[in-house]
Amino acid sequence: MMPEARTLACMAAGGLIVHVEAEQYRIAPEDVTGLIFSGRPAPVTRSRVRHDHGTITGEVTIEGYAAVHPAGRAVVIRTREGAWIIPLVSFRRVARGEAASAPLFLGVTV
Repeated sequence: MMPEARTLACMAAGGLIVHVEAEQYRIAPEDVTGLIFSGRPAPVTRSRVRHDHGTITGEVTIEGYAAVHPAGRAVVIRTREGAWIIPLVSFRRVARGEAASAPLFLGVTV
């Protein structure tokens, strides 16, 4: 089953997966906790498989960040590809496992 074009989903091991078009990003469980309870921005990472002269290595890079909007009612997820927004209530429900996923909305940049 293919995920929707823009969704936030919970992982079985904790943390969140951000599906945006063909890309898949992750937010670690400890970063989700810091974001919700302390308002600390959370790094958004992506894992890539790299082939170097016959060896395969996994590389994790920080591709952006997630932060609570200054109004305190939404979470903004920014990557190199763009910005997406999700209501804080929906973000919390997915993070706690009360909802399997929630849609992300395209953010407007000024």
